[in-house]
Amino acid sequence: MSHGVAIVGCGLIGRKRAAALNRAHLVVCVDVNIDQAQQLADTVPDAEASASWQAAVSRPDVDIVVVATTNDALVPVACGALAAGKHVLVEKPAGRSSAEIAALVDAARRGGRRVRVGFNHRYHPALRKARELVDQGAVGPLMFVRARYGHGGRLGYEREWRANPKVSGGGELIDQGVHVIDLARWFLGDFTSVDGVATTYFWKMPVDDNAFMTLRTREGQTAFLHVSCTEWKNMFSMEIYGRDGKLAIDGLGGSYGVERLTWYRMLPQMGPPETTNWEFPGADESWKVEFDEFVDDIHLGRAPSAGLDDALAALRVVEAIYRRSGYDFVPNT
Repeated sequence: MSHGVAIVGCGLIGRKRAAALNRAHLVVCVDVNIDQAQQLADTVPDAEASASWQAAVSRPDVDIVVVATTNDALVPVACGALAAGKHVLVEKPAGRSSAEIAALVDAARRGGRRVRVGFNHRYHPALRKARELVDQGAVGPLMFVRARYGHGGRLGYEREWRANPKVSGGGELIDQGVHVIDLARWFLGDFTSVDGVATTYFWKMPVDDNAFMTLRTREGQTAFLHVSCTEWKNMFSMEIYGRDGKLAIDGLGGSYGVERLTWYRMLPQMGPPETTNWEFPGADESWKVEFDEFVDDIHLGRAPSAGLDDALAALRVVEAIYRRSGYDFVPNT
């Protein structure tokens, strides 16, 4: 069975989603810029362009709605799609605040449909292999995670929608930050203690360009996280420390460098560890793997492994750090 898909938001992420459909076909493309919607529709036979997301999500030939809009529209469009009886893949952060996502949780419960949140970083091969090794006990009980994620912006970055808190809900912390929060929680579990600071060092904008976090689980495992849009050279690094070894993930492909995983195995006599390396030089397949799993979720009637509860958990961390830092981005809902 091939599911009909509506993509709402035809920018970079919407185009990535369109290229990653598996066991599904693109029916309609929606964007406030109808030319952009038409350009994406023209890449697929029989796909149509529309400026009305309400009309698109109501179509009987649409089964799944992918919501890849600016953050302020994520919840309204997702709720509308659920009310129309569609399954929804909504991009991270799924809303501008935990209150907005709570409204989406209610809509999903009423609609009885599956909602997946686009935490595609879980589906990068190095991170999937790292999770497999952790689950096998390869590095022993986990102690802490250290991660850094950043980019350098571009000319005019301070005038883009991500720099407008009414649209974005925040800056770098709600943008790339939710990815590393989600990944750290995926490995360590729920965080019961949140500390950190979000600040603006370089970009002349009312939202943060750097955030530093110290997150602890009830058992005392800790995540040390830094996200930045003053990184200048795009980078991703995540290290997972266990009592018996360490896993280091570097790169995400493309401008972030070749994706690599290194497993350092501690020896009984300690000293230099044994080292195993994996390299994943191919194209980024995380979008396809994630969407394929969502189709399985729908067919099997199971809850998506990256769902609204995960988005809520990440946004609660974001909001706690914004409050500590004196930012007030929570929209009036």
